[in-house]
Amino acid sequence: MITAAFQGSPGAFSDTVLRDHFGARGEDLETVPVPTLRDVAAALVTGRARYGIFPVESAIGGSYRDGVDPILHYELRPVREIYQRMDHRLLGVPGATLQGVRRVLANPMMIRECGRFLGSLAAAKVLPSTDGGSAAREVAELGDVTIAAIASSEAAALYGLVELAANIVDHPEAEARFLLVEAGRPGEITASETERRVTSVLFSTHNEQGALASCLGVLAGAGINLRRLESHPKPGRAWEYVFFADLEVGAADARLTDALAKLRAMSAEVRVIGSYDAGAPGEPRAKVRATSTNEPVEKKPAPLPASAAKNWPKAAKPTRPGGTRVPIGHVVVGGDAFVVIAGPCSVESREQVIATAEAVRSRGATLLRGGAFKPRTNPYAFQGMGWEGVDLLAEAGRITGMPTVSEVMCVDQVERMARSVDVLQIGARNMQNFDLLKAVGRASRPVLLKRGLSATIDELLAAAEYILAEGNPDVILCERGIRTFETATRNTLDLSAVPVLRERTHLPIMVDPSHGVGVRRWIRPLARAAKVVGAHGVLIEVHPNPAEAKSDADQALTFDDFEDIMRDLESLPSFEEG
Repeated sequence: MITAAFQGSPGAFSDTVLRDHFGARGEDLETVPVPTLRDVAAALVTGRARYGIFPVESAIGGSYRDGVDPILHYELRPVREIYQRMDHRLLGVPGATLQGVRRVLANPMMIRECGRFLGSLAAAKVLPSTDGGSAAREVAELGDVTIAAIASSEAAALYGLVELAANIVDHPEAEARFLLVEAGRPGEITASETERRVTSVLFSTHNEQGALASCLGVLAGAGINLRRLESHPKPGRAWEYVFFADLEVGAADARLTDALAKLRAMSAEVRVIGSYDAGAPGEPRAKVRATSTNEPVEKKPAPLPASAAKNWPKAAKPTRPGGTRVPIGHVVVGGDAFVVIAGPCSVESREQVIATAEAVRSRGATLLRGGAFKPRTNPYAFQGMGWEGVDLLAEAGRITGMPTVSEVMCVDQVERMARSVDVLQIGARNMQNFDLLKAVGRASRPVLLKRGLSATIDELLAAAEYILAEGNPDVILCERGIRTFETATRNTLDLSAVPVLRERTHLPIMVDPSHGVGVRRWIRPLARAAKVVGAHGVLIEVHPNPAEAKSDADQALTFDDFEDIMRDLESLPSFEEG
């Protein structure tokens, strides 16, 4: 599975470019939407995504500096340039008409590319949006027939919109240029898949008359075609510039080697950004999509309840038949591996959390859990260590190399928590805290969403929809037991929810047997059962000395108990759907 980050919401132009590119190659793709282009760069540097896509040029709107700057400022390596025809559409909700449009939401570059068409809508006010996907999503959410969005036909299908006008770009055959980028040392040469190569170079000149002309003369003398040249001001240096150039030559070409040597002798700075495969302008768009390439063609989706289309269309199975895989550092939830998240219910001290982290890692756990903010029924019970606990959990994660999971309880905590932990957990009591769900939906962190105390499966999926609708695709569901008339166990662990959810949604599902029964000796058989019925992993509470645990002592496992469970799980075969 290839992961690729893009700026915007699902259905954005960059999202479509990625799906077309990898779909044409027959490769299975998982896209990672993030809020900004700098977040795309961060996703590559941190390993959240293998590739990133950056818009760099429009045949109508010109250079897109916001797409170039992150490539220059981060250690990123271009792999290939991609050209895509700008097939923009005006989209509205069912019942909308072109004559009735009064507001148009669009990305600023798209506004420039569709200037003539927008000028014909005399009664409409144009408002900027971050990207086409977000504009289309907002129009769908508002449900107002007077509001439209400029986006793609893919966004129309994704958000249930209708096309009010097609081919609205000023020139119908105009294309945009993108760079497919990965993390790596700047200037490192990528393996070539084509005979045509482009090398991007950054250089600065001395503040002397004719300095730039001399540099360009070197390239011309070497017989190198300068395809693109633009200037960027030097940060903090008034009226001094660096020049970004695309050269139609490979980095291994002797002509470029000689030219760079001459440039370094006459320039203040010369840096090779990368040498990569050239794109092919004018190629038709691929019709293949990369969301379900490994799904057997004869397999028909299971029938869904009528509530699916209305209440949770993005979470429904048909949206991504091949299933969602959530990357968390080096771990993937929803893939072939059965994932075990383990750690203390509450972070109580530095010694406790580090000892637990080292113990569960050595026994096979791949993610570390730990509560810092604890919602407790009794107001006098231990409420957690707060931000000190978050810092201790993060330290334990760094020491052991394990991604971390911790609960966030209110909107005000989301931004700071997202800087410290790798997965934001929404606890059972907050499953329908809709403002909190929207907030984590806007965060650039995966979300572990626990089923509410008395929530139905449809209500759990509707809660997930709140997160997905905000643009965060990395949602993991968690069955942790529901409240019934039975009092023998803390809750009733609804393992039947696992196959139901696998049939209804593409989101991965985990099971929390610790909260499911609340009794230490019954966790082991339920962990085995969770794997057998098709869960993608389990969430288990472990403590160095359960008798002294400040919360949920009755369900905390010893290190030896946890080792027994891991041995059981390893002996069980992987679940095979169908």
